[in-house]
Amino acid sequence: MKRWLFALIAVPTLLVGCGEKKEALPEPEVPQIPDVEILTPKEVSLNETIELAAHVEQGGQNVDDAVVEFEVWESGKRDEGQMINGKLEKDGVYKASTTFDHDGVYYMYAHTTANGVHNMPKQQIIAGSPDMTQVLPEDEKSNNSIDNNMMNHSNNSSDNTEHDDEKKDEKNHH
Repeated sequence: MKRWLFALIAVPTLLVGCGEKKEALPEPEVPQIPDVEILTPKEVSLNETIELAAHVEQGGQNVDDAVVEFEVWESGKRDEGQMINGKLEKDGVYKASTTFDHDGVYYMYAHTTANGVHNMPKQQIIAGSPDMTQVLPEDEKSNNSIDNNMMNHSNNSSDNTEHDDEKKDEKNHH
């Protein structure tokens, strides 16, 4: 009987004691969006090696382990663009090189991922002396292949739905 009495008192006391020792778990740190400053000139000469460059900071500190890819395309020809891997030079500055062989307006994204967070600033680059009246307006949605694929997929699925409805109607008539 004494054992039961001891158990009735000891167990709740131990449980209450354990409940009071709660330690607050530290909040997980959410990485800040990397600050990416494009260092590439906005106007360049033809047939010369051009340095594509970006300085990457996060939380006010240079980031020397980011992934930087420069996406470059001519106005109106986003689907023909190219991705060029940036290499760390020093102090958070990443560089790659390219050459523009004809007059035109080009665009560049500096796709940057630092500590799992992505940022992609964009810059216009004028190469040589393009006829600005011939430059196509840069429309993000029409040039974004992901959006186009999603739109095409939506259109295809609605066509398939209509086609499936027709098949159901045929089955119902037989």
